[in-house]
Amino acid sequence: MVHQHFMLVPVLTVAENILLGDETMANRVFIDRGEANRLIRELGTRFGFEIDPEERVGRLSVGWQQRVEILKALYREARILVLDEPTAVLTPQETKEIFGVLRRLADEGHSIIFISHKLYEVLEIADRITVIRRGRVVGERKPAETDEDDLAALMVGRDVQLVVDRGESHPGEVALTVKDLAVKNDRGREVVHGLTFDVRAGEIFGIAGVAGNGQDELVEAIVGLRRPSGGQILLEGHDVTTKGTREVHQLGVSFVPADRHRFGLVLSFPLTDNLVLTDYFAKPYARGLVRDERAARERTLEAIEQYDVRTPSPDVTAGTLSGGNQQKLVVAREFDRDLRLLVLDQPTRGLDVGSVEFIHRQAIGKRNAGTAVLLVSAELDEVLELSDRIGVMYRGELVAVVDGRSADREDVGLLMATGGRKGAPPVTAASA
Repeated sequence: MVHQHFMLVPVLTVAENILLGDETMANRVFIDRGEANRLIRELGTRFGFEIDPEERVGRLSVGWQQRVEILKALYREARILVLDEPTAVLTPQETKEIFGVLRRLADEGHSIIFISHKLYEVLEIADRITVIRRGRVVGERKPAETDEDDLAALMVGRDVQLVVDRGESHPGEVALTVKDLAVKNDRGREVVHGLTFDVRAGEIFGIAGVAGNGQDELVEAIVGLRRPSGGQILLEGHDVTTKGTREVHQLGVSFVPADRHRFGLVLSFPLTDNLVLTDYFAKPYARGLVRDERAARERTLEAIEQYDVRTPSPDVTAGTLSGGNQQKLVVAREFDRDLRLLVLDQPTRGLDVGSVEFIHRQAIGKRNAGTAVLLVSAELDEVLELSDRIGVMYRGELVAVVDGRSADREDVGLLMATGGRKGAPPVTAASA
């Protein structure tokens, strides 16, 4: 299986990664690296890409890492390849190149199962399309006989508006100012360098970039989960650079995290507890040291109806809900407040098109209500569809800010991959 989360070791070479775990090599005392390199080069040439077997994987772009995963399968003489969301972290240019490789593989007689929620990609690459909903096959189509709207309706069971009309924005005063921000990762390495931008009330400012280029650390610094190593973060002119998460939250900042399981919900808690997770200590959910269970339950019932959370009861645990309904639960908690700033980090990751449509509508609604929205997403299409302005991150720096309506997909993809610098080394999540 070729998966979007690469099973590669960045410090090893291409050849070492391909040979790693090869059962035919396990019992050999000596490995003929020269012969292995020759076979890897031959495979690469055969399927249309030249690759140096001695190059460290951590120095390769994400697109080339994906090729190494494919080569690993081919080296083991696999005839069936299962690709699970293979383009999720690729730029448009890298996606085209990978599709070229897949077409050559199909022409050579390989069977390829391509799993993706990007309908336009499925239509472009597939010979036959099978649609699954709730674990069952609900339809089969040929690309020439269907379109995105038809496939979306099959996936969800109803008509879906794939691109939500964002309408006109009416930006107001600056709500968030990030000035010369520097942030280190868990290893103490600075991965955000001198970042400066602002987000105005009533606009969606999108951050586009290949995953692993400092976006996680940037978001954590803004919401108080990580202390910056330099620079300032201002909320409506007030310095919140060193504020903790609770303080930031109480100042009117809401946060929808990228990983709803680790940071958004307590899966073993009932929906009622999860919906008051950030406010359980305050009115109306607490009277001194005593929790008001009735107020919490009423809030939960209102949220379930307002945000269309599909659940048999507010008393079931969050872990029993589908991914889309779990995300709606997080959105219900974070959106339904008097907000100054809404931070959305990969808000639709792993969701069906129906849930994506719902969350996009909610985000635009908050913008229209005058909230400043910071959207961080590895999905370039999502950034382009929702953002009024787009900032492109490359190796921890903001290399461009472009208008969301006039932004060209290919141009933004190129900025994501190279930072717009001629001859720049390709970006890779492993290097960040």
